[in-house]
Amino acid sequence: MDTNSLKILFVASEVEGLVKTGGLADVARALPLYLTQHGHDVRIMLPFYQSIKRRDEATLLGDYSLPTYPGLPALNYRIYQLTQDGVCIYLLDYPPYFERAQLYAENNEAYSDNGERFAFLAAAALHACEQLGFAPDIAHCNDWHTGLLPLLLKTRYAHHPFFKQTRSVISIHNAAFQGIFGREQFWAIPEIADYEQRINDDYGSVNLLKCGVLYADKINAVSPNYAQELLTNLGAHGMAHIFQQRAADLCGILNGCDYQDWDPQFDDLLPATYHVDDLAGKHICKQRLQQEMGLPVVDLPIYGMVCRLTEQKGVHLLLPILATFLRHQVQVVIVGSGDPALANQLQAAAQLHPGKLVFINTYDDRLAHLVEAGADFFLMPSLFEPCGLNQMYSLAYGTLPLVRAVGGLKDTVVDWDDDPIRATGFCFEQPTAATLLDTLRRSLICFLQDKAQFTKVQRHAMQTRFHWPDSVIQYEQMYLNALGRS
Repeated sequence: MDTNSLKILFVASEVEGLVKTGGLADVARALPLYLTQHGHDVRIMLPFYQSIKRRDEATLLGDYSLPTYPGLPALNYRIYQLTQDGVCIYLLDYPPYFERAQLYAENNEAYSDNGERFAFLAAAALHACEQLGFAPDIAHCNDWHTGLLPLLLKTRYAHHPFFKQTRSVISIHNAAFQGIFGREQFWAIPEIADYEQRINDDYGSVNLLKCGVLYADKINAVSPNYAQELLTNLGAHGMAHIFQQRAADLCGILNGCDYQDWDPQFDDLLPATYHVDDLAGKHICKQRLQQEMGLPVVDLPIYGMVCRLTEQKGVHLLLPILATFLRHQVQVVIVGSGDPALANQLQAAAQLHPGKLVFINTYDDRLAHLVEAGADFFLMPSLFEPCGLNQMYSLAYGTLPLVRAVGGLKDTVVDWDDDPIRATGFCFEQPTAATLLDTLRRSLICFLQDKAQFTKVQRHAMQTRFHWPDSVIQYEQMYLNALGRS
């Protein structure tokens, strides 16, 4: 497939290496990097948050003025530039919106003007392209934060010669977050008036994700199974009818995994490294994990979990059956932060089961790597999981994922009983505590009754890889389809 070199504007609210709260940031770093390595000219557009790393290295490119309603003041902003992994990153600097302690919220309370803030991101991203002379073939948007950009291309810039060739795509990383805000927050986007009825949610507010899905030329979900789930009432968080309208333009491309940071053979955060043909280092990591967690250093299976403490991650499925599962000869290590109520329940459970259950109420990168390497199983009982990365890390580390068969988890983990030859982990369907307990016990039996078979599945898991270059080929095809050049 000859794509030639495309000019791609990649607009995102966070980019790993500069600022990150979740998996979107990982994609926003890796995908532009691998597209660039394929010969495309990719420029990332990102807010210049107060918390951006390497702020002092950013080069000021100029001061600009984003037009608004006649009679209202223009928004005067600056564009800075950084380079990361050889990819150009433009930083949009408007202190009233982005000079804040966090990206979206403080103390679990979202900023009340988030609609206004990210409407600015969408409008300024296109305005900045024009000022910088970068006319993209593709504007690649990500999640609700950029949902207004496809509409602006079809309204404000519909007849603008600079954007004549530009087509838009939007990636859906998590449709549970839709960006729903009052109409008054979009005072700087007069074009919304003519489209308000279509992009309203059920309560009359503007739904930014709906806007992106309705007006982008192509829509991408971050795994094939998640694309199918978005067409169902159960999986689309109230937007099934919108995704069904655009089904012909919806595709699902599985995120790749950046093994540069997640490879047990080269992981300098571990006390010992290991690889598929020599697992001795994994046993050392297991002992270190037990020592650091204050657990007895004994040959028991360790079940690890590293996640944000939210209902989405299935923590509420685990809590009711923890005491029952801990009657078995097992150890459980949970690392994560988020919902204070869930954290309190996990803390109470850990106090009731010393020497068997440890809960660390934080996120720590070194600890995350140690859990991935030192555990025997990794828990992801998610209610929904558009793609997921931790199950990919777990596979690479020979830590068998135990997952609910949804979204990208279903696309990446093969169940032990369903397909013993290709098995890489354990899957369950029903989102109930009882089903989770059954699956935990099933995995425990497999661990105890046949260590040779368990090691075989471990090695098979470690040989399973999901590489970004494979995904990039599919992205190129989607871009060409959007441009009518397929």
